[in-house]
Amino acid sequence: MGPHDATEEQPDTARVELMESGITMAPRTERCFFPWRWQSSFLVYLLLALAYLLITILIGLVVSKALKLSSEVSMLHKQVNQTHTMFPCGPRTREWEYFDGRCYYFSFKTSTWQRAKALCEARNSGLVIIGDLAEQNFIASRTRNDRFWIGLTDVNVEGQWRWIDGTDYVTGFKNWKKGEPNDAGSREDCAQVDTAGEWNDVPCDVLAFYMCEKLLPS
Repeated sequence: MGPHDATEEQPDTARVELMESGITMAPRTERCFFPWRWQSSFLVYLLLALAYLLITILIGLVVSKALKLSSEVSMLHKQVNQTHTMFPCGPRTREWEYFDGRCYYFSFKTSTWQRAKALCEARNSGLVIIGDLAEQNFIASRTRNDRFWIGLTDVNVEGQWRWIDGTDYVTGFKNWKKGEPNDAGSREDCAQVDTAGEWNDVPCDVLAFYMCEKLLPS
């Protein structure tokens, strides 16, 4: 037996000790299994955390967008209300004035009574019908020092005055100037508000300003 043979027959002291103590060495592949499983779990939790973060961000963006939209709608509604308060007869109809649920237009040009009636109708309105003292005072404050046609005439039957919208004249409000109507010259068949705000009958073909009225737009 040579010197090399004695070396080859020496037992693995570490392995012998492990076998005698009853400890079995795990394969090298099993020692790598637990770290790999921990790394996989960590990756899963990381992905879940990222997904949760993204969902939270998306929800925040949606809520923020909804709040912004709600604020814009609220502001728009407020602006509409302000516009309606400032111009109850419509923002594009500033020449109309509001009083007691109606809109009134006071012309800047003169016209005959029949022409004035047609011009009011073209504006989807009618010559003013004065129904009470409050309306009379409002009109008088706007027509001071000028003469304006109103929707009152007896052109069909002399002496039988009628409002053009069918309002009862006999039992209704009246504000005739003293001594009027008198049908001077037998040709005064249309009524107007004079410079003092009182009513007067005059020929229908004379020139005067005119007033139109219509219900407040809904």
